Amino acid sequence: MNTHMVKITALALAAMMLGGCAASAGASSASAPALTGGTAASELRLGYFANVTHAPALVGLQQGILQKDLGDTKLTTQVFHAGPAAIEALSAGAIDAAYIGPNPSINSFIQSAGRSVRVVSGATIGGAALVARDGIDSAADLKGKTLATPQLGNTQDVALRSWLEQQGYTTNTSGGGDVSITPSENAQTLTLFRQGKIDGAWVPEPWVSRLVVDEGAHVLVDETSLWEGGAFPTTVLIVNADFLAQHPETVKKLVQGNVDSVAWLNTNKDAAPAAINAQLVADAGTGLSDAVLARSLAHVTFSVDPHADTFQTLVDHGLAAVTQKKGSIQGLFDLRLLNDLLTTAGQPKISAHGLGEDTP
Repeated sequence: MNTHMVKITALALAAMMLGGCAASAGASSASAPALTGGTAASELRLGYFANVTHAPALVGLQQGILQKDLGDTKLTTQVFHAGPAAIEALSAGAIDAAYIGPNPSINSFIQSAGRSVRVVSGATIGGAALVARDGIDSAADLKGKTLATPQLGNTQDVALRSWLEQQGYTTNTSGGGDVSITPSENAQTLTLFRQGKIDGAWVPEPWVSRLVVDEGAHVLVDETSLWEGGAFPTTVLIVNADFLAQHPETVKKLVQGNVDSVAWLNTNKDAAPAAINAQLVADAGTGLSDAVLARSLAHVTFSVDPHADTFQTLVDHGLAAVTQKKGSIQGLFDLRLLNDLLTTAGQPKISAHGLGEDTP
């Protein structure tokens, strides 16, 4: 496995998200091509994060599931810290697919007028929260405080900015406003909290649990409480739209690998922590304590349903957070390969909820 760490500057991210590509506000994708023919790719380059919310990728690699399903196609990987960095790599042609949060995929799709990416499967539901230090017990206690998120425009960053706006607070992308938001890599967030330089953070697992278990923080807002039924997508699987059109059979094998990885997690719950930790050690040089890992896994669900029905709300959150442009997400989803696999396995199809293709 060829693993790289990819970083880009906050300035580049701001330009990408707020200036971006030359997409019109009402742009949408063209008609989806038939997913037949094409050639098998000799290599598939996959991005993911060293987070528990990316466990389908972690166990898919650790257990050899993804490579097995890809067959003769060589799998190489890159590890990212947050979604906007992965999107930049995908847009630059450095990777072909990625496990990623929904908001960066939405932003990329809108910025490119629907030409950049397609969501081909879900992966993880839940597992994000706002945690805070002692003395911060309600939204009213946050005025003048400093909070962290993984990266400007990533899914947790958008969630925090949107939630703060609903509480009557102002924020901006340069760290000003009633509440200061400091985008920081998750490991740096842990250090900043320990040093007293930030008062809390909206982060995914395992960082919620690391702040709670290791640093004595408490959960101020569990994002589950903000969604009807408690279900919101934390991680989805996306592919470069051109790669999908050129290599549909290879993408189908990748989707099969994701389906099998999610199934493995859900049927091997006793073995899952060790497999996840082994891949975290391989990627980041260190694993998680039993307590952190157990708490993290208790707050996530693994599912191939990307919950397309939540994505328009996520668009609205991005607009409220001022981290994306207006635009259409019609065509963002292409679940045909996923549903072909599910139908063959005798399982129910998953709906794109009018935001793309879902009939094989």
